[in-house]
Amino acid sequence: MSQETENQAASETGPSAASPDKWYKIRFRHKDQIFTATSKLQDLQADETVMVGTDHGSEPAFVVGLGPQLPLEGRLADLKPLFAVQRRCNVDEQEKFLRLVDKEQEAFAFCLKLIKKHQLAMKLIKVERFFNGSKIIFYFTAENRVDFRSLVKDLVQEFRTRVEMRQVGVRHETKMIGGLGSCGRELCCSSYINNFAAVSIKMAKEQNLPLNPTKISGICNRLLCCLTYEFPMYKELKRQMPRCGKTITVDGKPLKVIKHNVLEESVTVIDPEDRAVSHDLPRAAWEPAARKQRQQNQAKKGGRRDKNPKNSSEKPAKPRGRQK
Repeated sequence: MSQETENQAASETGPSAASPDKWYKIRFRHKDQIFTATSKLQDLQADETVMVGTDHGSEPAFVVGLGPQLPLEGRLADLKPLFAVQRRCNVDEQEKFLRLVDKEQEAFAFCLKLIKKHQLAMKLIKVERFFNGSKIIFYFTAENRVDFRSLVKDLVQEFRTRVEMRQVGVRHETKMIGGLGSCGRELCCSSYINNFAAVSIKMAKEQNLPLNPTKISGICNRLLCCLTYEFPMYKELKRQMPRCGKTITVDGKPLKVIKHNVLEESVTVIDPEDRAVSHDLPRAAWEPAARKQRQQNQAKKGGRRDKNPKNSSEKPAKPRGRQK
C-alpha cells in the first residue's frame, strides 16, 4: 500500500470523518411528552439539558435516552425526527430554565385567581412560557364559548408579553396532565402519541372485547386509543377465517361457525344437528374449507359480472341502416 493510500484510509477512519447524526429521546418539561430529536453530539447522557430548535426559537429540553438508531428498518423506516438538538445548555441557561418552570407555576396560580374573579366557566389545564419570553400560552377546557377578553387584558398587564388562550378537548387535556392507564403503564397520549386517530366502537367489536364503556374507555372518558393498535391485524385475520353463521365442511361433515378465536387462530363450531356440543377447530382444520369457500364466492361474483351487460367488456353492436 502506498503512503498516499494509507493517508487517505486514515483520514476516512480518523476522528475527522463525518459521523451520522444520533437520535435521542427528549422532553421539554418533566412528565411531558417524549419526542425524537437528532444531534451531531454523540455522547449525550440521560438527564442532560440541551437546546433544541423549534418553530418559535431555541428551547431547553431534557435528554431521556437514546432513540432508534440508523439504519431504520420495518415500520421505523419512515420515522422522521421532529426536532434537532443544537448544543448543550450552559450554566446560565440551566438556571434560567429552572426559573422558567417556577414562573409557569406562578402564572398558573395567578390565572386561577383571575378566572374566579371574573367568574368564567373554564378549567385551566396548563401554562407554557417561551424560553425567550416572547409569549405565554394558557391551555384550558370549557363546555361553551368563553368571553375571556377581560382576563387576557389583566394577564397582559401582569406579564408584559403576548398572551394566548388556547382551548383544548378532553383528550388533549388528559395528554397534558398525564397519568397511568388501566394497563398500569404511562398514558400513550402523554408519552408518545402526536396525533389522535379516530376510534370507533367497531374496533372493539372486531377484537371481541366487552362493550362495557368502563372497560374500553380511558380516563378521558373516550374510547381507548390502543383499540387502533391491533385492529388491522384482527381485521386481516378475520378476513381469512370463515364467517360466523356460515357452514363449512370438514372431513365430510358440515359444521356451523359460531365464534372466532383470533389470537389462537381457531374457530368455534357446532354440529347443526347437535347444537349442544361445540368445539374449537385449529387453523389446519378450517383453513382448507375457508379457502374453498372464498373461491366459490369469487366464482359467484365473477358469474354475476358476466351476466351484467353493464360490466361486459364487449359493447353491443350498433344497428345498421337508418332508424325510422
